[in-house]
Amino acid sequence: MKLYNTKSRSIEEFTPLTDGIVTMYACGPTVYDYTHIGHMKKYIGDDVLRRTLTLLGYDVKHVMNVTDVGHLSDDGDEGEDKLEKGAKKEGKTVWDIAAFYTDYFHNTMNAVNVLPPTIEAKATDHITEMIALVEKLVAEGIAYETAHAIYFDVTKDPHYGELSGQKLSEKETAARDDVVIDPDKKNPADFSLWFKRVGKFADHAMYWPSPWGDGFPGWHIECSAMAMHYLGETIDIHTGGIDHVPVHHENEIAQSECATHKQFVRYWVHHDFLNVEGEKMSKSKQNFYTIEDIVARKINPLATRLMFMQTSYRKPMNFTWDSLDTVNQQFKKLQKFAAHHDTVGTISETYKAAFIDGLSDDLNTAKAIATMWELLGDNTISEEDKWATLLMFDTVLGLQLDQVEKFSISEEASLLVEARDKARAEKNYAESDEFRRQLEGLGYEVLDTAEGTKLQ
Repeated sequence: MKLYNTKSRSIEEFTPLTDGIVTMYACGPTVYDYTHIGHMKKYIGDDVLRRTLTLLGYDVKHVMNVTDVGHLSDDGDEGEDKLEKGAKKEGKTVWDIAAFYTDYFHNTMNAVNVLPPTIEAKATDHITEMIALVEKLVAEGIAYETAHAIYFDVTKDPHYGELSGQKLSEKETAARDDVVIDPDKKNPADFSLWFKRVGKFADHAMYWPSPWGDGFPGWHIECSAMAMHYLGETIDIHTGGIDHVPVHHENEIAQSECATHKQFVRYWVHHDFLNVEGEKMSKSKQNFYTIEDIVARKINPLATRLMFMQTSYRKPMNFTWDSLDTVNQQFKKLQKFAAHHDTVGTISETYKAAFIDGLSDDLNTAKAIATMWELLGDNTISEEDKWATLLMFDTVLGLQLDQVEKFSISEEASLLVEARDKARAEKNYAESDEFRRQLEGLGYEVLDTAEGTKLQ
C-alpha cells in the first residue's frame, strides 16, 4: 500500500514497524461544540484508512484522543480554554459540556458508521502520563519554568519546523509576539506543556496537582503522552487535519522526539478542508451543518459518507446540498440492489483486485467507488457474485448494505397488484392508475411488464 507522507512530502510504500501490526493514532475531537460535517469528513477518512489496512490483513491498533481540557481558542497559547469558554457560554460546568459534546460526537460517528477506535483516550484520564513526560523534558533541559507555565524551548530542537517546512524565524513571526502575555517566555514560538493556575487561569475549573503547582496540561502534550502510552515511542501512522500541521503536530514531534530521542511518527496522514458552498464553514454564515441538518432533509447520513469518499482525502472539497441530494439518489440505488439480493455467490477476483488497487494507491476512494459501479453494471457477472463482491467492498466503504431490509411484497400490496392487473385487462385505466398510486404510496416502484404488474 502507498500513502502520502506529509513529513517527506511524497507518496511512500507503507511498511509497518512490526509485521502484520499497524499502530495508528488519530487526533480526536475537542468536545466543546457540536460535531459538524467537516469533522465527519476527517473521521470518515480515518475510518476508510483503518478498514483498508484491515482488508489488507493488518491488525490495526487505533487510538483516538478526546480533548476535554487544555485546548485554547488559539492553537498556540493564546485565548481561553475552549471547554471553559463553552461552559461560560452555556451556563454549565466544564464536565457537563465535555460529556454532552462527547456523546454528540459518538452519535454522529455512529450515524455515518465510523468504527470506534480500539482505545478512546480522554485527556483528563491521563494527567499522570502527561506530567511524567513534562518532567522528562525539564530534566533533559528542553523545557523551562516561568511563573505562568512550563514551556518547550523550540531552539533546543534542531529539527523543529521540518513537518511544515517553516523555518523557526518564520514561526516566530507567525507566533505574534505582540500578544505574548508571559514576559518570561524565551521565544515567541515556545509552547506551553503545563499551565499553572495563576494569572488569567487563576480560576480555571479543571486543575491537578503537579511538581510546578496546581494547573492543567497544554493541548500538544496530551496527544504525545497518550499516543506513546498506548502505542509505544514510535508509531506507524498519525492522522489529523491539515490545519494541525504547522502548530499542533509540529509541537507533538518536537516534544516526543526530544524526550525519547526516537522517531515519533513514521507516516503523517493529513486530511484537507471541507468548504460549504465555496466558503469556510461558520455559524455566523449559517453554513455550519451537523448530522441533524442532514436527517432533517430526509437524507440518509450514510449518503454523506459515500459523498466524501468520492474525493481524495488530500484534496479540498466543496459541500453543497445539491451534490448531497445527487449522491443520496446513488445511495438509494445501492440500497435497492441490496434489498433485492440475498443469495451470496463467489467474490469476483478481478473486481476485488481492481478495488484493492484503488485503495492501495494512497486511498483512491474515487477509483474504488468507480470499480463498484462498474461491477454492478457488468452483465457478465451473475447477480449472486455481484452481491458477494459488493459485500466485500462494503467492509471498507462502510455503507451497511448488509443491513438493508430485504424486499418483500405485503399482503395488501399483493391484493392491489391483482386488482390492478384485472383493471388493466378490462381496460379500466383510471382504476388501474389509482391502484398504481396506492402501491407507490406504500413505497413500491411499479413496473408494467408483459407478465403484468411487477413491484420493486
